[in-house]
Amino acid sequence: MNDQIGDYVNNIVNSLAQMPETERINALNEIRSKLHDVSPFKNEPVDCVLWVPSDTVQANDYNPNSVAPPEMKLLEVSIATDGFTQPIVVVKEKLDDREHTVADGFHRNRVGKESSKVKLRIKGYLPITVIGDEHMPMADRMASTIRHNRARGSHNIDLMSNIVAELVEMGKSDTWIAKHLGMDVDEILRLKQITGLAALFKDREYSRSWI
Repeated sequence: MNDQIGDYVNNIVNSLAQMPETERINALNEIRSKLHDVSPFKNEPVDCVLWVPSDTVQANDYNPNSVAPPEMKLLEVSIATDGFTQPIVVVKEKLDDREHTVADGFHRNRVGKESSKVKLRIKGYLPITVIGDEHMPMADRMASTIRHNRARGSHNIDLMSNIVAELVEMGKSDTWIAKHLGMDVDEILRLKQITGLAALFKDREYSRSWI
């Protein structure tokens, strides 16, 4: 870092230190966003983690990941002890940053809002990183959530089958679903069978092997 930039940074830090807390948080978010714009890693969402009021972050209604009570308690202990080590991945719903929908981090979102100890420490805010905006199609949002869950090896089969059914009803082909959900066609077929909806098989020949 050259001396000129070093002086700029020191001036900014000193100015931030004098600001009221809410104003300082907003200013830090703005600075992080501007730095992200010129970062060599600007295509990586984790390059820019922002702190937003927790009431601007809403859960999605299609998450196929379920966590048992003991694991949920462990997650709370982990965040209470070690802090938030992973941001909540969101889709931005409003250009004014006042509404975000969770793509990954459904349970981290819950802990940040429901654990009194954690909520007090993070001052009613949540750490987020953004992967899309209000124009991101629902099918792509659902696919992103499933990819995150499957990468950790955690998902509920019944909910997964329901999501596959919804994607089929949206007009998505087995090929699209396989590519975006990280599945093979046979796995998609098995998930379709779970739903028991004949309409999901309208483009496939009947096979006795399904019985």
